[in-house]
Formats: sequence, C-alpha cells, structure tokens
Amino acid sequence: MSLILAINPGNTSTKIALFKGIRLLKMEVIRHSKSDLEKYEHFIDQLQYRSDSVNNFLDKNNIDLKSIDYFIGRGGCLRPLISGLYEVDGKMIEDLKIAKYGEHASNLGAMIAYGLSSEMGKKAFILDPVCVDELDPVARISGHPAIERKSILHALNQKMVARKAAGELGQKYQDINIIVAHLGSGISVGLHKKGRIVDISNAINGEGPFSPERSGALPTGTFLKYVFDNGLSWPDSLKMMYGEGGIYAYLGTNDFEKVMKKYKDGNDEKVKMIIEAMAYQISKCIASLAAPVSGNIDAIIITGGLAYSNAFMQLIVPAIEFITKKILIYPGEDELQAMAEGIIKGLKGEIEILKY
Repeated sequence: MSLILAINPGNTSTKIALFKGIRLLKMEVIRHSKSDLEKYEHFIDQLQYRSDSVNNFLDKNNIDLKSIDYFIGRGGCLRPLISGLYEVDGKMIEDLKIAKYGEHASNLGAMIAYGLSSEMGKKAFILDPVCVDELDPVARISGHPAIERKSILHALNQKMVARKAAGELGQKYQDINIIVAHLGSGISVGLHKKGRIVDISNAINGEGPFSPERSGALPTGTFLKYVFDNGLSWPDSLKMMYGEGGIYAYLGTNDFEKVMKKYKDGNDEKVKMIIEAMAYQISKCIASLAAPVSGNIDAIIITGGLAYSNAFMQLIVPAIEFITKKILIYPGEDELQAMAEGIIKGLKGEIEILKY
C-alpha cells in the first residue's frame, strides 16, 4: 500500500499527515504565531519556514523521505481549472512563485510537495485547488466589463463535504443542488448545482461575509475613498481586506474561540454585535445562493472551524431553515484525508490525473 504525505498550508497553520493508502498513520497541526508570520512580507517568503515545519514533522516521527511514494499539497491560486487531481509540474511552480494568479498560503502546498518529491525522483500532486472554476457564464458578470468575477473558494473541502452529504441523502452529487458554507479564517459559500459549483462568494477578493480576519464585501465607493484619503499602498489596501479585516479589525484578535467565549459570557455588547453581524451576513449570503435555482435546494452544509461553535450555529441555522430543513453541520475540514483519497482514486483510474 502506497505511503502518501499530504501537506496543507493555511494562513496561520500547516497541517501535515502521513497515510498508508487512505489510512491515517500520523498527523500534526502546526500553529504559526502572528509574530513569526509578520517577518515575511509575502507568502512565498514563508516557503523555507513552512518547509522546515514539514521536515521537522518527518524527523520527529522518524519518517524516511525515501519511503514516501507520493506527495500531495493543497492547491493554490492558479489559472482557472476544472475540479480534479493535477500532477505538479514546472509551469505550475513557476506561476505559484510569482503569484501570477494571486497570493494565498495554499500556494505553498504544491511548492513544498514538489520540492520534497523532486529530491526523491517521485511525483507530487494537488487536488481541487482554490481556483476550481465551474461558474455559470452569468455568474461571471460583475457589473463592469473591466472586472470579471472569479472563482476562488475552499474547493477541496467544499467538494468533499458535498459528496459526503449526497451519500448520506442517498443521492448522487451530480443529481442534487447543495449550498456549502465553509466557515474558517476565510469564508466561502458555494452553490453546487448538479455536480458543479456554479456560483460562489469569493473567499479572497472582497466578496461575501466578513470572517475572523477578512473584510468580505465592503461598500466599494466608501472603501476606495478611504484608500485614497489615507494614501494607502496596494499591500496596505489588501491587508484591510485580507488578514487585518473582519473580527480582527473590530476586536483586535482573530481568535474566534476567545471571542465566542466573551460572546457567551454576555458582558460585552460590542462582541455581541460583531458576532451577530457575522452570522447575519453568512445567513444572507447562503440565502442569496438559493435564488439561482429558484429555491430548489436539497441540503445546506455548514463546515469549517467556526462550525464547532454550537452557539454560533444557533445564530445561523434558524435564519436559513426556510430554504430547507436538511441542514448538515460538518465541523472542521478533512482536506488531508480528501487529498489522500484523491491520490488513490487517481492511481486506480477512478479519476483522471490531469495536466496543468
């Protein structure tokens, strides 16, 4: 049975797992402090730092790099791609190095996997990268021809939980309509129509609800005026939207558990307002994606780290039950498992191994 190393770099963590086939052998979530990450201006600058985390995992668990058969990383910002398993090649690495299609921590996944696999003369892969693009043509229209809406979302986890839900409903993913809300440090909501994600709230480029560290859909004119009035640079403007927005901007922390503890204590009116506002925006975004299929939704899935909070779920679920009573909550994400399963399906010929 093949040994598979799966690597998932997030904004503030690196998740690493070793699988034998699809059976988990070892797994670790490495949390990176804000002070450590602030040393690096761009995600690409973190490559050695994150690679060292993976090497430390291997050393600590006495895992010989030579014993690993396949390497897979979380897919990052690339050109628009169809859903699937992709072999990492030089062109993909080149695009990621220069952040040709955008900056994100997930860009490092393919790069770390490719670096390790190249040392051993083996192959590296990505599965369902954040740039999976299955949008309907009408969903690409933004309101101005100079700007097209783009598909960037937590595609790996969204696809996995949608297929899981379809199975639990006794249906095929290709036959039903599901809305998936991935609630993490970033929030993406996708409409899965008959096996395709036909519309989304872009998790990076200023759409959808605000999150623990992202601003979501700011009023465009007001945002532009603020940028110009305050002479903000492009990087500083991005920080307002991504990294230093959302809960962090309002409350000075992106620690959702800490904030929810204050919320449940009930003594901080500002915390109460911000948490309720985020739940309000998430509910509104979910409801808006029922419209393209005339409300014909078979299930709504809420997933990601924020879904562990029952108190937060109680703010969202009652607001969206009018769409469907089938609301499934899958807390966290199991993207490492999904990556291992993707490799095995590719090896068995159950899914095609695609070229970038």
